[in-house]
Amino acid sequence: MKPVYIHSVGSVSAQKTFENEEFLNEIREYNDTTVKVIDPNYKDFIPPAAARRMARGIKMSAVSSKNALTEAGLENVDAIIVGTGLGCIGDSERFVSDIIKNDEQFLTPTRFIQSSHNTVAGQIALGLGCKGHNFTFVHSAISFESSLIDAKMMLENDEAITVLVGGVDELVDHHVETHRLIGHIKKEPLASQDLLKSKTEGMVMGEGSHFFVLSNEKTPSSYSELLAVRTFNTISKDRLNQKINRFLESQQVSIEDIDLIILGNNGDINFDDYYKQLTTGIFANTAQAYYKHLSGDFDTASGFAFWLANKILKTQHIPDVVKLNAIESSSLKTILIYNQYRGENHSLTLIRKC
Repeated sequence: MKPVYIHSVGSVSAQKTFENEEFLNEIREYNDTTVKVIDPNYKDFIPPAAARRMARGIKMSAVSSKNALTEAGLENVDAIIVGTGLGCIGDSERFVSDIIKNDEQFLTPTRFIQSSHNTVAGQIALGLGCKGHNFTFVHSAISFESSLIDAKMMLENDEAITVLVGGVDELVDHHVETHRLIGHIKKEPLASQDLLKSKTEGMVMGEGSHFFVLSNEKTPSSYSELLAVRTFNTISKDRLNQKINRFLESQQVSIEDIDLIILGNNGDINFDDYYKQLTTGIFANTAQAYYKHLSGDFDTASGFAFWLANKILKTQHIPDVVKLNAIESSSLKTILIYNQYRGENHSLTLIRKC
């Protein structure tokens, strides 16, 4: 099977990441229970008339996907694969609200058309004129990883040469209030720099869109090679080390070969123990990083981690703001990303510098 490479990245997040030439040079700090993206100037990417009719998730994805394609020097791709936990839920909510307000009469179809989960992938394909494989994965907190797995299998089996892969989720009021009601969002505002000190339940919810061009052909500007992606529905804490060791062994990689591990700590006192078990256990002597204090937590937040890992390999620099410990690596070649949400939907992603 052919190897798989990441050619380019594109990100719209709660940090200023939509400009690829910058890498967390200017950090946005927050003190809240939710955090929204820093909106780029959408007029630079989308005609204003079209932008007015687009949901926020579509606009974010239009920018991040275009940046990824531009950096890769491509006008089109062979396939488009998107992961999302909730799709364009904002338009879904507004459409249902309009049904109630208008007594089920005189409804415009736009919000209904844009409310489906596959709207983002479809809109990107329409804009590019891409008639190839177009798929959307809705797998909760492993939606982005599911997209990576699909793309990896396509490229390994020579079913495509270039694939645009992304993950996107947006913040909407009703969804936030629902999660707040069931205790999944923190009750009190939390400063981003205090995330690891949190002693309360729940997360700080965020949003974002992250796109990448993957290919089975290596170029001088490629960021990394995607070695493996694995997902698990559930893992008990006492078997976590065993699962990770087996995952690495399957790729002929040892714990000592990992130059950096990126973890999905979200400040939830009930579930951050998964990460603590690794930071104080098998990866105690490995450089460690985290990211959800910058991006917030959402179903495809691991897309931010994937963006971060690739930028670290490209620049050979770990920004101080994401460091979990003071261990330094002489060279950054292999990075492992581990994420889970409330003890479920665990994912392991392994990448290596080209």
